[in-house]
Amino acid sequence: MKRLILSVLGLALAACAGPQGTEPEAGVEPQTGSERAAPVTVEDRFAILALDCVHREYPNKISHVLQSDEDARPPRELTPAFYGCFDWHSSVHGHWLLTRILTTRPDSVYADEIRAKLAQSFTAENMAGELAYYTTEGRASFERPYGIAWYLQLIAELEESDDPQLNEWRETLRPLEDAIVEKTRAWLPKLSYPVRLGTHNQTAFAFGLMLDYARTVGNTEFANELAQKVVSFHQGDVNCPLAYEPSGEDFLSPCLMEADLMRRVLSQQDFVVWLGYFLPQIPIDGRADWLEPGIVLDASDGKLVHLDGVNLSRAWALEGIASALPAEDPRRPALMAAYAVHRDVGIAAVSDEHYSGSHWLASFATYLTTQRGISPNERAE
Repeated sequence: MKRLILSVLGLALAACAGPQGTEPEAGVEPQTGSERAAPVTVEDRFAILALDCVHREYPNKISHVLQSDEDARPPRELTPAFYGCFDWHSSVHGHWLLTRILTTRPDSVYADEIRAKLAQSFTAENMAGELAYYTTEGRASFERPYGIAWYLQLIAELEESDDPQLNEWRETLRPLEDAIVEKTRAWLPKLSYPVRLGTHNQTAFAFGLMLDYARTVGNTEFANELAQKVVSFHQGDVNCPLAYEPSGEDFLSPCLMEADLMRRVLSQQDFVVWLGYFLPQIPIDGRADWLEPGIVLDASDGKLVHLDGVNLSRAWALEGIASALPAEDPRRPALMAAYAVHRDVGIAAVSDEHYSGSHWLASFATYLTTQRGISPNERAE
């Protein structure tokens, strides 16, 4: 394959020196690609990409409404914790990726560097700046729903940890969490329709992350509000037009993400029936070719490379859907066969070759390979 899975020798990015205009935290010696130990696991390889971008300020695409001349400032001053990785949401899930590595592989060869990077971001001062930015008038829809869903997923990762340092960071991040939950709960009753796009504004993917967060932290009211909205939006959906996917810039499948969401709110018995009406295209002969991976012809194009992401997110959705079906359900083999194809194609595309993909694809790959959205007792074989 033209784009090989991460080449360790090619990962000496300029980002390791810290963002333009800032200095690394005192006492922290950032490692370069040549100084790092060789990655041991595939997740270690993904960690390298996040390590190399979470404090890389430029290039940067900000989603920013200016209220006055004072708002014309560089990213690191606007959002002092999450200014790297090209945009706010990618920075957030880049930090989630690093936290996920600490919680799933605390013995990672990059654990010390990961902790140093997270400590540099997760300070009380930085988070006060994030909170001030988020709560300023005129920013009610900032990063809604995609970026804020990833932030809540980051909180869930910290919540589940028994590591004292991660517990401390969890409290440091709580004020922004509370503001996000408050705004989201106020927004939900006003949302008349789901957003069925294959990009950032899609509600199915975001609601899945939010539900997982709410259940993890024990926020029953928020979880119930989300579940009620999901059921009202999707319980009657039938014949999802999977043949129309993907669109040319999708990184999320509208059909598969909806099904992956609904398995979170329906009983197994109800989900089995609902899925039959919603995705009657799923074959029962175990073949994989009923769903072909997306094709990327120019990985340097920030929009076209989204299709590498759709392969990764399709894979985790397919596995999630299969995990919610009974072991004897005849659709499971075809779901897992398509999962395997999309997994392999998606992971092979995660590379440092172009920053258009490297600043975010590793997070999607880590969500997939660590089976983040599936509880251990539900994982399909």
